[in-house]
Amino acid sequence: MDLLDTLVAKGLSRELPTREEAIAVLATSDEELLDVVAAAGRVRRHWFGRRVKLNYLVNLKSGLCPEDCSYCSQRLGSTAGILKYTWLKPEEAADAAAAGVAGGAKRVCLVASGRGPTDRDIDRVADTIAAIKGQSEGVEVCACLGLLSDNQAERLRAAGADAYNHNLNTSGDNYAEICTTHDFQDRVDTVQQAQAAGLSACSGLIAGMGESDADLVDVVFSLRELDPDSVPVNFLIPFEGTPLAKEWNLTPQRCLRILAMVRFVCPDVEVRLAGGREVHLRTLQPLALHLANSIFLGDYLTSEGQAGQADLDMIADAGFEVEGTDRTTLPQHRTAAAGHGGCGPCGGEESSSCATASAPACAPAEAATDAGPTAEPVTAGAARTDLVQVRRRGAGTDLPPNA
Repeated sequence: MDLLDTLVAKGLSRELPTREEAIAVLATSDEELLDVVAAAGRVRRHWFGRRVKLNYLVNLKSGLCPEDCSYCSQRLGSTAGILKYTWLKPEEAADAAAAGVAGGAKRVCLVASGRGPTDRDIDRVADTIAAIKGQSEGVEVCACLGLLSDNQAERLRAAGADAYNHNLNTSGDNYAEICTTHDFQDRVDTVQQAQAAGLSACSGLIAGMGESDADLVDVVFSLRELDPDSVPVNFLIPFEGTPLAKEWNLTPQRCLRILAMVRFVCPDVEVRLAGGREVHLRTLQPLALHLANSIFLGDYLTSEGQAGQADLDMIADAGFEVEGTDRTTLPQHRTAAAGHGGCGPCGGEESSSCATASAPACAPAEAATDAGPTAEPVTAGAARTDLVQVRRRGAGTDLPPNA
């Protein structure tokens, strides 16, 4: 296909595709899908080889959020039966993070529900960062706390945070359809605050919320303009008890086309396969590794992922390798321009998130025995509680995490 040849050439030279080219990727047929994956895979391998960065999520504070983001199980008015708890103590968070690091995590992502942190919250997170880095030397830490106020990004940087995550989620034109308590520009401003403070910026999207192809392309072009180091691609987890509980409009093939489009538009950034991959990609997850160079291992904010060891097996079986702590994630031209170590930030399910793992270690048997939800054909418009498993282990519980 002339389109794919053009997109590969542009990706290898970091040239921005046109919007028409990006939309054309989303419009390709299932018969063309393997050609699309192979083309985007060439771009991925050029910049990142066959390495897969693993990330590990610690949910510091779960539920009871005052924002009304329609996709989120922690939103105002949500009746989803998720875990709800206030701030973990620094030592509790450090212990949770250690499980991910023991499984090979290169980065730990600290997430808290809410509109944004208070200054006291920043102090809490600073103590948590110190506890994690004191217990797990060399680990990267990404914070994901919502909208930032003046000087909070600088304080997180001074406390030892390496990165900050705040997703754009959808296009500016579509944003009011999914949230009314803050707007698209609020999110852009927070990403820019993080960048100005010297934090490695992470910002991504959520697909599957009823948006158009134009919305998907627009948010990815907005991300390209913001130029974060990491772009997490989430696929909506339709939690029962949220306004989008019946938005089952993604197929595995559609997810792969979205990932390919993101890779063509953002060729040299860390593209992270984030929340919802087990639910929507299902048995095609290994193909997504040819497009994304980063994943979460284990569970997400309020939902469970597949067993950590299953992720490690998938990476090895697909011919990829886990990225070690001795490797810099981003290409040299990006790390030199940014003046940091090229750590690739977070972004995961719902309003934010992160996670990681590496070597052949996994969580205790109680936490890693299931291989993820059993997939059956998804009927559009119907709620599917069988494919969405609420997290009942790890942070905020007495059960060991799935790492």
